[in-house]
Amino acid sequence: MRIKTKLNLGVGLLFLMIIILSLVSAYSVFLIKQDTENILKSNYNTLEYSRNMIFALDGMKSGSKGTVHSFEENLEKQTHNITEPGEKQATEKLKESFALLAKNNADEAVKTQIRQDIFAIMKLNLDAIKQKSDIAKKTAETSNFSIAIIGTLCFLIAFNLLVNLPNNIANPIKELTLSIKEIANKNYSERVHFTSHSEFGDLAKSFNTMAQKLQEYNDSNLYKLFFEKKRLETLINNMHDPIIGLDHENIVLFANDEALKIIGLKLEDVIGKSASTLASTNDLIRSLILKDESDSPKKQPLKIYAHGKESYFEKEILNITIIPTGEEKEINIGDVIILRNITLFKELDFAKTNFIATVSHELKTPIASIKLSLKLLENDKTGDMNDDQKQLVESIKEDSQRLLKITGELLNLSQLETGNIQLNIEKSNPHEIINYAVEAVKVQADQKQIQLIIDTDENLTEVKADAEKTGWVLINYLSNAIRYSSEKSTIHIKLKKENSQIVFQVIDTGKGIDTRYKNKVFDKYFQVPGSQKSGTGLGLAISKEFIEAQNGSVGVESNLGLGSTFWFSLKA
Repeated sequence: MRIKTKLNLGVGLLFLMIIILSLVSAYSVFLIKQDTENILKSNYNTLEYSRNMIFALDGMKSGSKGTVHSFEENLEKQTHNITEPGEKQATEKLKESFALLAKNNADEAVKTQIRQDIFAIMKLNLDAIKQKSDIAKKTAETSNFSIAIIGTLCFLIAFNLLVNLPNNIANPIKELTLSIKEIANKNYSERVHFTSHSEFGDLAKSFNTMAQKLQEYNDSNLYKLFFEKKRLETLINNMHDPIIGLDHENIVLFANDEALKIIGLKLEDVIGKSASTLASTNDLIRSLILKDESDSPKKQPLKIYAHGKESYFEKEILNITIIPTGEEKEINIGDVIILRNITLFKELDFAKTNFIATVSHELKTPIASIKLSLKLLENDKTGDMNDDQKQLVESIKEDSQRLLKITGELLNLSQLETGNIQLNIEKSNPHEIINYAVEAVKVQADQKQIQLIIDTDENLTEVKADAEKTGWVLINYLSNAIRYSSEKSTIHIKLKKENSQIVFQVIDTGKGIDTRYKNKVFDKYFQVPGSQKSGTGLGLAISKEFIEAQNGSVGVESNLGLGSTFWFSLKA
C-alpha cells in the first residue's frame, strides 16, 4: 500500500471518529440539559408555588394584608403549570377548598383541608422529580458509556498511528540517509533494499540505479580526472605570469609559484583561505582582489617588487561561468586573477619616451635657429632675393614649421607618458573654447574656402577642463577636418549637453574612414592607409591622452564616403 493511502486512511478514520465523538458528546449534553430543564420547569416551579401558598395561608392566621391576594396569585400560576398525572384533580380540589375559605376565613377545618391539598400537590411533584432524576441519571450513564466506547476507539486508532506511522516513514528515510552518506564517502557499492511497493520502493530503485551509474562512472573516469587535474596544476605552476584562482565565495582554490613569490606567502597559508581574510594582513592581495571601479578609462599597471627589482604587472580578472548539465542558466563559479608581467615593455617604453623627449628637446634649438635665419633672410635689409630664392625660403619655412610642430607633439607625448604634464582643470566656458579654436584655424580654412559653422545649445553649463589643452584638442580636430575636406565645403562644430556631459563635435564632409580603421585612429603613430602623410600620427593620440587625463572620453563616427564626426566629452 502506498504511504499516501496509509496516511489518508489512518488520519481520515481518526478524524471521522473524533467527529462522531464530538457529535455524541454534544447530543448527550443536550439530553441531560433537556431533562434538568424539564424538572425545573414542570416540578420545581410547582413546589415554589405550593410553598408560597402555605406561607400565605399561615399569614391569614395573623391577619396580614395581601396574603389572600398572594394565595390567589400562586394558585393561578399552579393552575397553568399542571404537568403530572393526578395533579389537575388535586389542583381543582384545592380551588374548591379555597372557595369555601373565602366564605369563612375563620374556618380552621377548611384551612387544614387546604394544607392537605397543597401537600398532595407537592408529593406528586416530588415523586415526579425523583422519577425524572432517575431518567436523567440513566441518560448520563448511557452517554458516558457511548463516549467511553468511541473515545477508546479513537485512542486505539491514534495509538496505532503513533506507534506504526512514524516508524513506517522514519525507518526507510534513516536507511536512505545512511546510504547517501556512504555514497558521499565514495562507497558507490552501497545499495538500498526496500521490498514494499510504496513510494520508498520507487525511491530505492532510483537510488540504486544512481549508485550503479556513479560506480560505473567512477571506475571509468576517476583516473582520467585525476590525471587531468595534475596536468592542469603543472601547467599553471609552470606559467611565468602570477595566477590566483578564487571560487564564488572568494576562497582561494589555487595559486602558482610565481603568485606565491610576489605575495610572499606559502601555499598552505593561501589555499582554502578566504581572500578577504588574507587581504586584511597582506596589502598586495588586497590590491589584487579589489575590483577596478574608478572612472578613469585608462588602467594603471601595478608596481610590485619582484625578481630583485621594481616590476610592472597588468592585472586582469577573468570571471568564470558555466552552464550546469541539464540547465540553461549560467552560474558564476569564481574568478581567475592573472598578472601579466609587462616590466620589459615598460622599460622599453621609458627608454623610448626619454629618447623622444631628449631628441625633441635637442631639435627645438636648431629649428629655432633656422626660423631666426629665415626671418633675417626675409628682412629687406639683408638683401633682395629673386623669386627662386623666395620660393626656397618659403619651402624651408614650411618644413621648419612642420618640424617644430612634430617636436612639440613628441614633447607633449613624452610629458604625458612620464606623468609630467600639468593640467590646470577649472570651470571653463565651452563657447570660449570653441571660439578660440575656430579663430586659430580660420586662416587655414579660408585658404580652402571652407565655411566653419558653429551650432551650440543655449544655456550650457561650464565644463571641468583645462581650457588650453581642450582648445588644443579641438584645434587638432579642426585641422584634420580642414586637411581632409574638399575646397568650398562646410565643417560643423556642434556643442551640446548629454546627461552630465558636455559634448564637442567636429563634423566634416570628407571621404570618411573605413570601418576597419575606426578603432585605430587614436593609436600612436597610426595613419589611415591612403591618406596624406603630412603628420606624425600623434595628434589624435595626444588628444585622447589630454581628454582622458581630464576624466573625459573621445570617439569617432564615420562611414567611407560620408565624412567623419570626431567628438569628445567632458564633465559639466
